[in-house]
Amino acid sequence: MRRFKVHAKWSGSEPAAASVSRGRNRYGTGAAAVAVRALPPGVRSSVLFSLMVLAWSGNYLFVRVGLASASPLWLATLRAAAGSAGVGLYLLLSQPTSTLRSRDRRDALLLGLPNTAAFLGLWFVAAGSVAAGEAAVVIYTFPLWVALFSVPALGRHLGRAHWVAVAAGFAGVVLVSEPWSTSLKGVPILPFGELLGAAVCWAGATVVFQRRFQPEQLASANGLQLFGGSLALAAMAIVWDHGQLPHPTASLGLSVLWLGLFGTAFAYVVWFWLLGRQAASTLSAYTFLVPLGALGLAVIFQGESVGLGQAVGVVLVLLGVYAVARASRP
Repeated sequence: MRRFKVHAKWSGSEPAAASVSRGRNRYGTGAAAVAVRALPPGVRSSVLFSLMVLAWSGNYLFVRVGLASASPLWLATLRAAAGSAGVGLYLLLSQPTSTLRSRDRRDALLLGLPNTAAFLGLWFVAAGSVAAGEAAVVIYTFPLWVALFSVPALGRHLGRAHWVAVAAGFAGVVLVSEPWSTSLKGVPILPFGELLGAAVCWAGATVVFQRRFQPEQLASANGLQLFGGSLALAAMAIVWDHGQLPHPTASLGLSVLWLGLFGTAFAYVVWFWLLGRQAASTLSAYTFLVPLGALGLAVIFQGESVGLGQAVGVVLVLLGVYAVARASRP
């Protein structure tokens, strides 16, 4: 079994396998990229992760907006295609030469099937039948699956403290999302199965990416998996919707702009960059913060209030994330 050295915390150091020449622009061009590179490595990771959480938190709002003008599979296709284009532009500017061999490119394209096509397709199809809070609870079983898959696939030994911390974080997500606020009796079992399948596909692909690719290969592999996933989604959309194209509207354009460029291109670049520097089981546990971000956006833009149970959930998530960070220290 091939294993890779990963850091147990964002200490600011970078693996030798992941290092590139100092002169290469690794984040893109412009004043913002220069400012990011000027930050201390530990602060840089925290800032990028926080922006990624914000991007993924907004996805729940914009998926609802986009589904008003496009079918689930077409919206997933547009998101993946826009994300693929954005990542391709990033790679062109930052990494003009790829480190992937033909076998690596093949495997990256194939991993787009579970990581992009299955994950986004199942999630978006179920989103029309399941409330956002319920969807968040099922999707964010993701860290639990990553922890389970990391034991046999990556040879990770996860102690009791890690499992307790992940359980606390998931309990916090349940309280924050309040799935009981809507009646579960009228919701079919199938959408919940689709959401669970989406979480398992995302988790399994995340573990395989860390096992299969070297850290410096993950950026290129990300671009290829998005491209492969968008092709698969387009094929499914054409067959499922009998060739009927989505109706172009301003709201659909806004939704695709957020979901594709910010919620996918930017967020996935950051995610795979961090995946090359952090154990998958630890990094995935930090994504419990995404439902907290979604709650914050709902309070700001939709005027929602935070109840006592949600406040307790926020505390549990923060404690769970902190405990995972503590448990993962060498």
